[in-house]
Amino acid sequence: MTNTSKNLLLLASVILLSAVPLLLVDGDFGGADGAAEELIGAIAPSYVPWIAPLLEPPAETESMLFALQAAAGAGFIGYVFGYFKGRASKPKGDDHAS
Repeated sequence: MTNTSKNLLLLASVILLSAVPLLLVDGDFGGADGAAEELIGAIAPSYVPWIAPLLEPPAETESMLFALQAAAGAGFIGYVFGYFKGRASKPKGDDHAS
């Protein structure tokens, strides 16, 4: 089996693993906040929240901010790993910056 066919098989596997669950699941992918709100309403209907949000952006803005937060975190972790990997591979006697 060549590298190209292995790569194509791997790509097909990734697509199937990510697409098949989306086709099999019926319903809406709601967040934990909405589920918690419904559960609290069922358990204690007279509950009044202590605090109200200052700003409630549209759902697509919330998704974008969540994705940006995840990307920033992944970038930071990647930078830290790269930094320490670079320090570890640097020769010990090389103290001057180039």
